[in-house]
Amino acid sequence: MIEARHLRVLRAVAATGSFSAAARRLGCTQPAVSQQMKALETSAGTPLLIRTGREMRLTQAGAALVRHASGILAGLTAAEEEIAAIAGLRAGRVRLVSFPSGSSTLVPAALAALRAAHPGTRVSLVDAEPPRSVEMLREGDCDVALAFRYGATAAEWDDLIVRPLLTDRLVGLVPEGHRLADSATVTIGDLADEPWIAGCPRCRRQLVEVCEEAGFTPRIDFATDDYPAVIGLVGAGLGVAVLPELAMESVRPKGARTVTVEPSLHREIVALTLPDLAQVPAVAATLEQLTLAAHR
Repeated sequence: MIEARHLRVLRAVAATGSFSAAARRLGCTQPAVSQQMKALETSAGTPLLIRTGREMRLTQAGAALVRHASGILAGLTAAEEEIAAIAGLRAGRVRLVSFPSGSSTLVPAALAALRAAHPGTRVSLVDAEPPRSVEMLREGDCDVALAFRYGATAAEWDDLIVRPLLTDRLVGLVPEGHRLADSATVTIGDLADEPWIAGCPRCRRQLVEVCEEAGFTPRIDFATDDYPAVIGLVGAGLGVAVLPELAMESVRPKGARTVTVEPSLHREIVALTLPDLAQVPAVAATLEQLTLAAHR
């Protein structure tokens, strides 16, 4: 019989490539990992790993089992939580992962309301940006992922339950003494000759596309995904930027001014979970409180 703990070990070995690295990830010893892998191979009746020097490679059977492991483990978690709720324990556990600006705005209100309504429910929080947060959900390392997307990329989440929360408009950010600091609205073209501060290639893709449609390619002098750093650089007069309004709620824009940018730039904020987990009462309650927090 294949046990869930053995599947978790196999998944860790597959992800890290060695018993020692898997042991560090799981917080156990290398001999324990080796013993559990032997037990799993005995249960499966076939080798799952090929040992090549210090590294491990999956056999065809091992690769097949890893593909199924995340779904199996998510299903087991869903079953355990639902059974506990049905049994009247009035308890639950939710592992939430969120991007930083969501963690500082939507999440606190949602979790405070959740605790008030369901004091027995425990929630843990880890920061991660998509796509990593979405990978964590699919790998069984969290139950709910607060994420965002730019543009029409719905197909990449078609295996997940998607709860839309809000549309987060991006605003322009210029130094206080900038020629456009007192403007109610500016166009992207107005900023064509400015130095820019922007995020990673994925996060700034929409900005670059909009600029190119306006007839220019933004000159990006500084690249950072840290919003306080972006605001600090703009405030120091080193360039201009666009940031989500959600990010501006938790950061004081010292030395910088916000302006409305046309054409409108925005990102969609969503809560994601797996279909099996959506039936778990604690997960469903977390999704509901995130939705309510987004509309306050």
